[in-house]
Amino acid sequence: MSVRPRFACSAAPRRLPLLLATALLLGSSLPAISAPRALAAQDHAAVVGLREDYLAASYWIDRLTQPDALILDRAAIAAQNAKMRSLDPSIHDLRAIPATLKRDWVRAQIEGLAGAPTRTLYGEDGQPVAAEVIAATLASRHLDGIAASAPARHGLVVHRADLRTFPTTLRVFNSAGDTDIDRWQESALFPGDAVVVLHESADGQWYFVASERYQAWVEKKHIGIGDAATVFGYGQGQDYRIITGATARTVHTPEEPRVSNLQLDMGVKVPVLANWPAAQNINGQQSHAHWVIQLPVRNDDGSLALVPALLPRSADTSADYLPLTGRNLLTQAFKFLGERYGWGHSYDTRDCSGFVSEIYRSFGILLPRNTSSQGISPALDRLAFDAGSTSAQRQQAVAGLQPGDLVYIPGHVMMTIGTADGLTWMIHDTNGGSFLGLDGKRVSAQLNGVSVTPLEPMLASDTATYVDRMTNIQRIRNTGKQ
Repeated sequence: MSVRPRFACSAAPRRLPLLLATALLLGSSLPAISAPRALAAQDHAAVVGLREDYLAASYWIDRLTQPDALILDRAAIAAQNAKMRSLDPSIHDLRAIPATLKRDWVRAQIEGLAGAPTRTLYGEDGQPVAAEVIAATLASRHLDGIAASAPARHGLVVHRADLRTFPTTLRVFNSAGDTDIDRWQESALFPGDAVVVLHESADGQWYFVASERYQAWVEKKHIGIGDAATVFGYGQGQDYRIITGATARTVHTPEEPRVSNLQLDMGVKVPVLANWPAAQNINGQQSHAHWVIQLPVRNDDGSLALVPALLPRSADTSADYLPLTGRNLLTQAFKFLGERYGWGHSYDTRDCSGFVSEIYRSFGILLPRNTSSQGISPALDRLAFDAGSTSAQRQQAVAGLQPGDLVYIPGHVMMTIGTADGLTWMIHDTNGGSFLGLDGKRVSAQLNGVSVTPLEPMLASDTATYVDRMTNIQRIRNTGKQ
């Protein structure tokens, strides 16, 4: 996902001259790398260049020379995360938020997320959202009700929760009839995520929260408020499980609906109650076939509690973060293949930047939330492109891509999986995708999910390819390590 840039960046990246962004804003065209390959009759599922065997992680793993070589070990990942927290302004240190919140600072955080809409927005009924509805939504932020000073409150997320631009569930869209991308959907938080509550909405049903990677509005029902020690200590013990499937779910339990059939997404870390007595049932079920985990819940008074829950041993989980190897990178990415695209983590799925974030999170690696931050992060090994970057420079960069490398074009990110048939291949979560069809005209494929496509033939417009529009390549590995 890419939203409005919210942070300035003072990175000093490797650069291939001047500003691509300027060229895009001015509408200037860049020279094409080469005539892109067109769709052929034998291409699988009418996707340019695709072969059916390319849809298996094993195909790409078999092409690696050292699939099980460590790219970064645990110490290097810890150092990388420390660098990310130190250098990247889109990452928030929740422990550094003052215990007493001041009005001007809180207001600046809320207004920094979004101001009044400047274009017409449409509702699910296809009609323009009325001016009075917009005004009421803005007023619901209750900015005049921010106290001159107030104590910071800490909480844990108890259920996967939408992060919203404004304190409302109203879905809004850029055009009538196009109801897939809700422009007031920002992101999502996951069970166990720590937050600091900065403010409440006028109706008392929403919190404006700071999480490690984002600040936005979340429904109060998804947050349990507790003391800072409990919140920051959650999941910090020696026994835990990492969700390594695309998703996993706790068992259905009518006895404790707060932890029943709860979705846990890739990379979520849940503490294990390793010493739970084997003969002691949990929520009406004996636990020998499960991991006994501890999950946060919200009490009726809004307070936080931690309760036991059952996670089936058959679920795709691990006792620790996975080793960062080429084999594991490809395996994790392909677990999402075919999942529906969900802007801002809509539909209980994810978007392009969420997709790559969750892959790397299963290795314990922290990435910024949005493409606008990921692509320019000073904490990664960045190669930048701009209007002065030549076709030869772009081709050279594409030729040097390695599995796991992240390729950015405006508003989108893709993960490299390898080369085949003279093309560089990507796996990415996309709501679009276009290329030349059998008749030589541009085909809008509407892939609308996690897809495998070649890089070079993909079109950003009728006259420019994705390679023409590359803004950044980010590499997550030791510099110079292959």
